This record gives sequence, structure tokens and C-alpha cells, in this order.
Amino acid sequence: MIDILSEMWGSGLLRRALITAAIVGVSAPVMGTYLVQRRLTLLGDGIGHMALTGVAAGWLAASAAGATQQDQWAVPGAIFASVLGALLIEYLRDRGKASGDVALALLFYGGIAGGVLLIGIAGGTTNNLNAYLFGSISTVTPLDMWLSVFLAVIIFIVGIGLRPALFALCHDEEFAKATGLPVRVLSVLISVTAALTIAIAMRVVGVLMVSALMVIPVATAQLVTRSFISTMRMAMIIGLVVAEAGLIITYVYDISPGAMIVMLAVGLYALLSIVRPLLVRSQEKDPHPNMDDSLRGEECRTE
Repeated sequence: MIDILSEMWGSGLLRRALITAAIVGVSAPVMGTYLVQRRLTLLGDGIGHMALTGVAAGWLAASAAGATQQDQWAVPGAIFASVLGALLIEYLRDRGKASGDVALALLFYGGIAGGVLLIGIAGGTTNNLNAYLFGSISTVTPLDMWLSVFLAVIIFIVGIGLRPALFALCHDEEFAKATGLPVRVLSVLISVTAALTIAIAMRVVGVLMVSALMVIPVATAQLVTRSFISTMRMAMIIGLVVAEAGLIITYVYDISPGAMIVMLAVGLYALLSIVRPLLVRSQEKDPHPNMDDSLRGEECRTE
């Protein structure tokens, strides 16, 4: 394992891939925790499809400008389109012009169709979108890596720095309004920050699976934690582990990195789902509860 990591770190391309995978693995579950709490797990998929339109728009803009490397315009285009899609969802939900499900459906279908249409106008084919649909971390450029670092800093500032206010909103929106919190602003902030998360995770797992890296580590963490903050911390660790492990495995075997990362996350969730009931039964048979468990329960009540 150490030899494989040394080989990968010795290559500039794979070093960028390792760094980007670590950034995405840690940052994606941060906003995913809030989406799970608000029952908006499909929001990532909807915005991800809008990101595809942004990728194609970047290609089109690069072609119009005579640029030779359209890929360098793809990620900025995806960021712009993702944020625009997040704002559109919040506008439709807030104005009552469409329910959340309808708004997401509009992004699902419009995002895919817009991406295919614009990439054709740019002179490309749907094959040019495959790297963004399914992930292609081996093609991460230095610009992609530094954009990921910059966006991850924003995600941590919002997701961790504003945790008390965002938790209040996600836990009980009416209570948040009663306490004077700017509910509308915070809702938009969650959606926009989730859009930035999707933009940086797109290179790693692809827009079709980006929501999985945001949601599955959180769902897995909830199996073994009892409070909001401990769930977020555990989800960040899980995201980091599956992202790095998936990349290392695909270095040894010729497999899609995005698919491997998601399947590792799914497999870990399935394993803990099986093991957890067995552990619970064994604890119920123990007449003397563990002191650590009591303290964890107290943490949950005071969170």
C-alpha cells in the first residue's frame, strides 16, 4: 500500500488526483448533512444536471473565443450553471410557482437536454460529456485542483462556521423564523453552497453520481452517531476514506474511479446496516450500560 501511494504521489497528475479526491471526500458530506436533514437529498442530482449544461456552455464559450483547450472553461461554466440552478430552485419554491419536486424535475430534464444541445452547437459530441457524467479524476488539471481548494474553503466557512444557524433552519424552520433567523437567506445559502460542492465533486464522481458522495456518507454516519455534529464529522471521515480508497483501487485496476468510490460508500453503508442491529442486541443483553454510551446520549440531548 505504501509503495502504491509513493508511486502515485511521485506523479504530478496522480498527486493532483489524490489531493482533489481528498478535498471532495471531506467537503461533500458537509453540505450533504444539511440536505439529508432537510430531506432534500435529490437536490444534488438536480443541480448536477444543471452543471452539465454549464460544462457544455463552457465548451461553447471556449469555441467562440478560439480557445484550444475547452476543458479549462468547463468547470467555471459548471460553477455558474450550478449556482444559477440552485437560485432557480429556491425562487420557484419560495414563490410557490412550483413544488420542490417539479422544480427538481425541470432541472433534471432541462439540464441534460441543455448539455447535449449546447455541446452539439459547440462542435462536440456526447462523448465529450462522458468525463463529466461519470467522472474522470485522472484528467484533473492544476486549475481544477486550485478551484477545488478555493471552493472547499467557502464550503467549510459556510457549512461549519454557520452550523448553529443552519442546524436550526434544517431542524425546525418555524422555530428558526421565530428566533429571528434570516430563513430565506440561509435556505439560499445552503442551496448555493451545495451547488459549489457539486461543481468540485463533478470531476471525481461525475454529475450522475455526485449526490451519492454527498448523501451516502451522511446516511452511513447516522447509523453509528447520535448527534448532528458527530454525524457531520463521521461523514467527513467516511467521505475521505472512500474517495482515497476508490482512487487507489482504480490505480491498480482499470475501473472507473467515480463508480468505485460510490460503490465503496454503498458497500460500507450496507455492512454497517447489517452489523449495527447485532451490536444493538448485544448491548441490550448487557445489564451494565457502557459509560461512554451514556455520555454520547447526553451529548445528543444537549446538541
